[in-house]
Amino acid sequence: MARSPERRRGPRPPPERPSQAEREHGHSGARARRVPRGYEPIGDYGVIGDLNTVALVGLDGSIDFMCFPDFDSPSVFAALLDARKGGHFQIAPVLERAEHKQLYLPDTCMLLTRFLAEDGLAEISDFMPVEALGMAHNLVRRAKTVRGEVRYRLVCDPRFDYGRAGKTLERVEGGVVFKSDGPDGLALRLRSSVPLRIQGGAAHAEFTLAADQTAEFVLELASSEPSISQAEHFVADAFKQTMNFWHAWIGRCKYEGRWREMVQRSALTLKLLFSARYGSLVAAPTFGLPEVIGGERNWDYRYTWIRDASFTLYALIRLGYTQEAGEFIAWLSERCCAATPGRPLQIMYGLDGREDLREEHLDHFEGYMGSQPVRIGNGAYQQLQLDIYGELLDSVYLYDKFGEPISHDLWLQVSGYTNWVCENWRQKDLGIWESRAEPHQFLHSRVMCWVALDRALRMARRGSRPGPVERWRSVRDEIYGDVYARFWNEKMGAFVQRPGSETMDASCLLLPLMRFIAPRDPRWRSTLRAVEERLVEDSLVHRYRTGKDFDDGLFGSEGTFNMCTFWYVECLSREGDLRQARLVLEKMLGYANHLGLYAEELGWRGEQLGNFPQAFTHLSLISAAYDVDRRLEEAGVRD
Repeated sequence: MARSPERRRGPRPPPERPSQAEREHGHSGARARRVPRGYEPIGDYGVIGDLNTVALVGLDGSIDFMCFPDFDSPSVFAALLDARKGGHFQIAPVLERAEHKQLYLPDTCMLLTRFLAEDGLAEISDFMPVEALGMAHNLVRRAKTVRGEVRYRLVCDPRFDYGRAGKTLERVEGGVVFKSDGPDGLALRLRSSVPLRIQGGAAHAEFTLAADQTAEFVLELASSEPSISQAEHFVADAFKQTMNFWHAWIGRCKYEGRWREMVQRSALTLKLLFSARYGSLVAAPTFGLPEVIGGERNWDYRYTWIRDASFTLYALIRLGYTQEAGEFIAWLSERCCAATPGRPLQIMYGLDGREDLREEHLDHFEGYMGSQPVRIGNGAYQQLQLDIYGELLDSVYLYDKFGEPISHDLWLQVSGYTNWVCENWRQKDLGIWESRAEPHQFLHSRVMCWVALDRALRMARRGSRPGPVERWRSVRDEIYGDVYARFWNEKMGAFVQRPGSETMDASCLLLPLMRFIAPRDPRWRSTLRAVEERLVEDSLVHRYRTGKDFDDGLFGSEGTFNMCTFWYVECLSREGDLRQARLVLEKMLGYANHLGLYAEELGWRGEQLGNFPQAFTHLSLISAAYDVDRRLEEAGVRD
């Protein structure tokens, strides 16, 4: 039976806490325990959005997560993090033994949740018109009976300011207005084509639809100004225009290879994570979703990482999306120009470029399945991570080569950061994995400093641009020699994470991808075999073995990292092992959720873990699929 809205708010026992042994082994009871009542698996959600924010829609027709009106605004629905205090918006048919199915309308980000039963067939359509259509900040929901006569229940219960603020409800013509008592003073209007009643601080409705009948709902920012949603045919017109927008956007995609459906879904997902207002990209639209159930690795990813830049530009340019690439480069250029000369660049920023991302805990939220703390903000913004300079300059280099030549002012900023790398590449830092332990000298950071200098030299030569190229070349070569002298472990026959250690982490998979070493170099091949022995389980890759030979300053373990698995695929492809690369890729594609979406990690049973959906995972999927497909074509493989 479809879950009714009332079950969300009913009492339930607290989630079972993982045992000490389970936490130490990183599985947190995932082998034996089911998802407690009130929580749905992270992978059981679809995502809709308007290029300002997104909403997560469950298989049961419940919107259990949405920050509004922007990605990094406080949440108004967060039942995914606390089923009782977070707030949700559910429309569900009341059907006996209903089967739930969810799909995107082809080539769009418009979601259809279907309920199939012997006594009726119903569906809920969900979408958010995009800002380009002049309809942003509207969440549109439509219930429709396809066959039979179906009764529906609705509850809309926003909880403002991450569930910390109270609210008042006011009945207005055609709906209800929810007003926050919090400092933001946010007000939302729910327009409804069926009567609503106010009960228990929420809007409720029960209604019956015969075959081909529909009920329409619009949740929007409340304003004294007239709203476009008042128009008689707003929902139908918005539906058509939003569909046309997505069809036109994905029609620009140049990829037509073997995995077209998955690549295009990843592209559409990435587009959802771009801010139309700023041109920046959130790493994920959620916060607080755990990397291991019951653990403390629960981060806020609603920010833009400099590290993501080169991977984003690489994926977008390969697919033909130079406009988005240009907007992102413009955002990066603003961050570089606004930075204090002589000081290191921050590793991440707010969507609008703000620098203060201080971290706090939402102690009133119990967390997904009891996973605490629930964090907002991200303390890693103050860390020194030297690798970001390589990723920054690689992204600028890619755009300069495949997009448009960069401006003089941006080149001056690039030169300044290149000089900074020359002075600081020997420093210890906290690395790509944002360790919360002691700083070290990391292989990945060292190699990316080499990348920074190498790309600066290429841009100087390509554009006949001025700069102290002899110094850059000398330092680049010095870093190259240092990597081979200090990070190569002769006994293991592999590059290691830190000098003098036997620790490996999956960031070494980027060495051939960043062209530091040839993918068929004997040293790289032996390194790849060591990665397979230490970090690969079947086709899935751990970023490192927590608690075993690397202390990251956090308790417990985690799942396998999806982006690392796609890096592994691309390494196999570039090495020439196309059969294995294809096998691992296609097995990994099978771990996507029912809509082709990925979180950051996979748990013990292959379940999605961490913030969802994860931009880095979809970026690396595009890159891996593109590379394998291209090399299969070059090898004459046609199937």
